[in-house]
Amino acid sequence: MAKFASANFTHVFTHQPGIDKDNLKKELEKKAGKKLPKDYLPKEWLNTENMTLNTRVYLLDKLLPTLVPGMEKMLMQVEKKKLLEEVDITTKFDPINHLGEFLMRNNPYYIKDSGMSGYQSAMRDVTEDLKIHVPSSICNRVSKMKEKVKQQQEQRESISKVKVKVANTRRQALQEQFNEWILDPQGMIPMIVIQNVLHEFFQNSDYQLEACCKQLNIADSMEPRLNKMEFTEYIFSQIADFKSEMFEELLKHLCHYADEFREVIKADMQRRMFAELFLHCDRGKVGFLDRQRTLALLETFYDQSSKMLRRLLCNPRQWPFIEFEEIDLPEFWGDMDDQKHIYEDFDKVLLEMNTLLPEIHASKTQSKSLENPEDLHKHRKSTLSPSPSEEQKETTAGQEPNEISTKEQEQDTESAGEPELRRESVTEQGTYIGLTPEQGSMRELITKQRPHRESITEQGSPPRMSTSEQGIHIESIAEQGLDSESITAQGEHEESTVGQETDRGSTAEQESRRESVVQGPQRGSIAEGPRRKSVIRKGSHKGSTAEQGSRRVSITEEPLKGSTEEREPSRERTPEEQDVDSASQSREGNILRESETSREHIEIPPQEEQTQEQAYEEALVTISELREEDSVSRTKDHLSETAKKEVQKDKLCEPKSPEIEGKSWSGELLTRNWEMKYAKYEDEKQANLIYGNSRFTDLHPIIRNIQSYKEVKGLSAFNGVSLNLLQFVQLLETFVGEDTPLSVSETLTSFFKRGYAETEEEKISGLEEVRQNASRIRRGLLLEALFQKWDSDGSGFLDLKEVDELLYAYKEGMEKDSMKKAKLHIQLPKPHPGHEVRLSSKQFQKYIELVVSELRGNEDHVLESVVEFLTTALERSHIEDLRNRARRKWLHQIQWAAETSGVSLEPVYTETFKALTQDAQAHGHKKISAHISLLEENLLLPERGNVLLRNVACTLDDAPFVLNKVLYRDMKGISFTVVDEGTPIHVPQVQHHGNIFFWNDSHQKTDQNGSFLALPLQDAHMRIFGVMAVDTLRDPHKINIFLPHEIRFYQGVANAFSTAYHYVHSREHILHVVITGISWLYDVAPGISTITTSFIEPSPEKGSDYILRNMMVTGPLGLTEIHKNPPTIFRKTCIFRDFLFKCTDSSEVVLASVRGENHMVIPLRERTGEALGALDFNIGGSRMLLYREFKDLQKMMKVIQAACYEILGELSEEIKKTRVLEIEYGGEIQRAGALFFRIMLQELQESIRLLTSMNFVSLLLYDYDPLAEPKSPPDSQSQELEANAKLIHDILTGVILFFHPELELSSDLENWDKCKLYVNRYLVENICSFDPTAKRVQVNVKLIGEYIRDHSRIEVWKFGNTVIEYLYHWLHICLALMELNKKQNSAITPPLPSKTDSCVYAKMPGGAAR
Repeated sequence: MAKFASANFTHVFTHQPGIDKDNLKKELEKKAGKKLPKDYLPKEWLNTENMTLNTRVYLLDKLLPTLVPGMEKMLMQVEKKKLLEEVDITTKFDPINHLGEFLMRNNPYYIKDSGMSGYQSAMRDVTEDLKIHVPSSICNRVSKMKEKVKQQQEQRESISKVKVKVANTRRQALQEQFNEWILDPQGMIPMIVIQNVLHEFFQNSDYQLEACCKQLNIADSMEPRLNKMEFTEYIFSQIADFKSEMFEELLKHLCHYADEFREVIKADMQRRMFAELFLHCDRGKVGFLDRQRTLALLETFYDQSSKMLRRLLCNPRQWPFIEFEEIDLPEFWGDMDDQKHIYEDFDKVLLEMNTLLPEIHASKTQSKSLENPEDLHKHRKSTLSPSPSEEQKETTAGQEPNEISTKEQEQDTESAGEPELRRESVTEQGTYIGLTPEQGSMRELITKQRPHRESITEQGSPPRMSTSEQGIHIESIAEQGLDSESITAQGEHEESTVGQETDRGSTAEQESRRESVVQGPQRGSIAEGPRRKSVIRKGSHKGSTAEQGSRRVSITEEPLKGSTEEREPSRERTPEEQDVDSASQSREGNILRESETSREHIEIPPQEEQTQEQAYEEALVTISELREEDSVSRTKDHLSETAKKEVQKDKLCEPKSPEIEGKSWSGELLTRNWEMKYAKYEDEKQANLIYGNSRFTDLHPIIRNIQSYKEVKGLSAFNGVSLNLLQFVQLLETFVGEDTPLSVSETLTSFFKRGYAETEEEKISGLEEVRQNASRIRRGLLLEALFQKWDSDGSGFLDLKEVDELLYAYKEGMEKDSMKKAKLHIQLPKPHPGHEVRLSSKQFQKYIELVVSELRGNEDHVLESVVEFLTTALERSHIEDLRNRARRKWLHQIQWAAETSGVSLEPVYTETFKALTQDAQAHGHKKISAHISLLEENLLLPERGNVLLRNVACTLDDAPFVLNKVLYRDMKGISFTVVDEGTPIHVPQVQHHGNIFFWNDSHQKTDQNGSFLALPLQDAHMRIFGVMAVDTLRDPHKINIFLPHEIRFYQGVANAFSTAYHYVHSREHILHVVITGISWLYDVAPGISTITTSFIEPSPEKGSDYILRNMMVTGPLGLTEIHKNPPTIFRKTCIFRDFLFKCTDSSEVVLASVRGENHMVIPLRERTGEALGALDFNIGGSRMLLYREFKDLQKMMKVIQAACYEILGELSEEIKKTRVLEIEYGGEIQRAGALFFRIMLQELQESIRLLTSMNFVSLLLYDYDPLAEPKSPPDSQSQELEANAKLIHDILTGVILFFHPELELSSDLENWDKCKLYVNRYLVENICSFDPTAKRVQVNVKLIGEYIRDHSRIEVWKFGNTVIEYLYHWLHICLALMELNKKQNSAITPPLPSKTDSCVYAKMPGGAAR
């Protein structure tokens, strides 16, 4: 390298003098040229005419520079000799010779630097200019290159200037956009918020910017903050290469999320309020509140609220506030009272909206047809209302006495300090796609777009005004089909009653939101009519069972006594008094007081009551008002577009308020610092106490390892009795919803503070429960650490005999008799061959606790003494401790791989073989090979045995010889002996054993040296499901026998693999059940857009929060897409979409709306009550499902949760596996596919068993004669009666055909009177014990399907009979099970993608019809 550099240096040095000489020459020529007189005669040669161009260039370049000076010299001699004056003078001077001599003397090839005249200098310049125009010449090419370079340079400069200008413009737009955001007290915004906004933008599949997400290193905390310049530069650095269209989309996105962030802060303020309420009510500091008392208070608050407020609140007597187990079976399956919807009168409101549909369409058509100004003018004359006074009378006719007009609302709102409703989504619903004809008429009116929290303006505005360019699913109102028309009243105040939010607070933010609505080509929309109509006041419904209501009211009756206050009668306040008292009223105004009738209710002070009435008044209009609005709105359409734009610009330029409903943001989000501020982990507390106890010093390292292995923390377990802080906050947040102002939450908080009270007995009981829980956790930590210290080889079990020998030495054997009594109360596992009884970790803990319970003294003190004694008695060397820690780590990695695999076994196989090889190298100094074989039913060659062993995984070197190979019973090998006996078999020298099967037959017998170890794989019920084999055939050492501690560790690996294997399969079976349930639900609830299933997994980052894996997504058609590599969802990327984590944190149902789409997130729970995953139901723009769909959703979730409990209970040995249907004996996969329908069938059979004969009598009174002639003309009542009779006939006939298939060919089937005879108690008994998958069942499925095919789910629901409801579901479930049983091999497959697929699609038989 140095030599190369030296050569380059020499090369440059040698050329340097030449370059300097040329530069010097050019300088001298330049100086000389300045001294020469300018001669312009040569410019006459500068002619670019193509014919003579080459000739002139040649002459000017080669001849004339020497010839012209020669002619000049020759003429000077002629003049000097005066040859021209004297003609006849004889002279020797010959001009030609003189010229020739001059040319020879001044030949440019031989004479250098002869000097140059001004003429020659000018001629040289002309020559250079002419050479440029000579085609294909060097000068010409050089000139073109220079010209091109110059053009490119100018172009680059121009582009650079444009880029700088565009960049400055974008920076300015971003700086303006910064003002849209709510800032912390220092005027900054957390970086993580902006990163989440960009992440949402990049994740949009329409933009194809997923690669940009990788560059976003999202912060883990709220600490990094951005001021205006940092905000601008950070975003600009991420989108510097964006095109203008994409940048415009980003601005809309930013503006939308600036408004979304306001909602996030509002929700955070609300959660903080509820958290402080929890701490106030938890006076005993036990960490939980009574759930029934909480629900009772919510019911009281709900009942005593105004009708308008109940429109926003959720009914606490309905699911999800009460659990499925708390609802009686007949009520759950047979109750069709739509008054029990979670939102009061929800279905009734939709029906009223549906009646307005023709009028709205007619008004839209009429407004579109009146585009001609003359026609419009004529129409206005004919449609204007008679007088303003009459209009006002019509407008206020339907109002209650305490309501005020819209004009009064506007004036009072401007003076009042109370914030009001922020959004108009009280009851506005969204359009459903793909509905049945019956549902289409009901939902056709529902607007597709839910009211947004952001202002909406037309596109093309400057960046500062781009706040309103956003939308959740729309670019403009016209594209949505909203066809908005606003009613603008001219005068002292101009208000828009359509297309704007109901947020009408007095702050600048609320005022700007109210006014910043762009009026499009059509200002206003009759669509506002049904939106308002949807919140017409209805009578309150207090739907709940009498028993439940009385129980909960009784809980709150005593605490509420004396807690209310008598206040003076309300009086009207002046605007000045309202402004002064608004802050205090928001906190103290909404309180409980006793009315004159001694009924407790919520009474709102005058100012606040007036404010809430104003907030809801806009939504309360009648049909006559809608007509009037349409007429008035058309009279205002004459405003010019220019005037509209000017007004719009003025409104958009108004700055947004830095406050939320009059409250400033502190700069922190409770959801981000929840664990730091409120979360308490009892296991960590108890572990720290143990660390401080010197009696258990030997156990401290083991306990630290146990604590470090707990990857998932922060999950709340639902127990149905109490609520911890997180569950309490979530419950109240679900109750008040997202559309209520903070004043309602303040009212609820004040109500709870006065109403929630505990007796001394309850406080003492709560403290005792906390103490017992702490003691249980402490005992668990100590006993688990003791078990791991005892089991130093990681085998996963202890010998009971060895445990007893050490225990009986406690207190020198004085407690031996008492300890023996413990065996009478415990069911010990079956002895292994050799009469060895093995205790697992759970069995060991239970055994020690029973032993301690038989000893005298305080149980906690006695247990600690026993643990201390056993710890001291166990002697383990330092090498054994180090080996134990290493093995514990490897065993943990197997389970961790299962929990983070995304429901895949490949990582589990990898970690299992890794643990085996690492231990063999570190502690056995061996090179091993291993493979895993699983039992399968032998369907192809049953003569070779009923089962076979298939090698499903192996170490890498053995894959060509072992993988996917099959071992039959008639082949050599000891694996089936291991399966039959259930004990490990160790062959020290395989070359001397005559019954070993070698998979690699290429080796000679002399090379087949080594040891072989086969271990059984057992499930939780000690059933063998496979074999794990380890050998040392590849080890070069001659002596390579497995030592006892190695064999015990390999048993521990087999045990860990078995646990991980069944963990993955349990999740797989749960997914299978979910797919079946979703397929059933999609057939009966078309209002659901998509369903996303997510599972909880430990985070790959140590010490961080858990993550969610998006396992599968079900689209509108019911087709489920299952991901091979499920996408990962981190909490830090979900500031605006945290509803999934709220659900899994609290293990409660969450209702949320994001970008105009409403979500219902329902947890899937472990048997302990903690969430293992969540189902996200996207119901589109609709606020909620119809009650029929809402009930069917509950049925589906109840069955899925019951199936999860059964699958997980079998995994943990808590329950024994039960098989009810014959299809369940076909294998685990078949059982998982049919489990959903089996549980639903059992629920229906139990419900039918509770029916009485009187339930069937009303059905048999219907007469049905398909051959009868129809009445003419038929009225609606007779048609309905005939349809009901046909429904009853078809359903009952379908049921009868299941048990009397012989009637298929009988005439009795057509005779309704004879069919009635089959409806008896024997029919009910047969229904309740029927197995549709039994082999003996032979029915005509096609015929039964024809009877029920024409009856939709809606028809059955409208009929409203419990028996028909039961039998309708029973028929479809039986048909679905029979279809599954018929197609076991093709229809039921594991719902997981293969190694080569990125995803698979699955759809199970639905079992229901629309």
